Amino acid sequence: MAEVMSATEATTIFFDARLQPYRSLPPRGFGIVMAVLGGASFVMSVGCVMLGAWPVTGFFGLDVALVYLAFRASYRSARKIEHVQLTEADFTVERIGVRGDCRRWRFEPVWARLDFEEVDPSENRLSVTSHGKRLSLGAFLSPVERRRLYRDLSDALARWRQALTGS
Repeated sequence: MAEVMSATEATTIFFDARLQPYRSLPPRGFGIVMAVLGGASFVMSVGCVMLGAWPVTGFFGLDVALVYLAFRASYRSARKIEHVQLTEADFTVERIGVRGDCRRWRFEPVWARLDFEEVDPSENRLSVTSHGKRLSLGAFLSPVERRRLYRDLSDALARWRQALTGS
């Protein structure tokens, strides 16, 4: 998940998190998997050529190419970033897409409300609502990470409200 920081400077930051999708296979592991898969495919295609079934060899290359493309698509989707920040002045969510496109939403913390919907232990949704508008948060996170994000962000909003009232 993301790092959560607190700071007391000119602008107090109550919550600051950078969220990114998790990929369990690092790039080095991806290289190893592709090398093993490509090597096995090559050995089996050579065996098929020796048995006279040479048209099958193209399919061995095709399956390796499809696995490669699937992994590349997965790594590309991991470039998504959500930056969630709560300061004394505002609550912002910034999303950077896979192509680098950036969108930013700003909420007044006074009116911002977190909605956490738990369908079952393996499925939940987190969103922030304000003035009839709703924005989903951390859709790519696991249910456990989303639950932790909800808890941490709720605590930060409570600290923000406490600092506002001075109590």
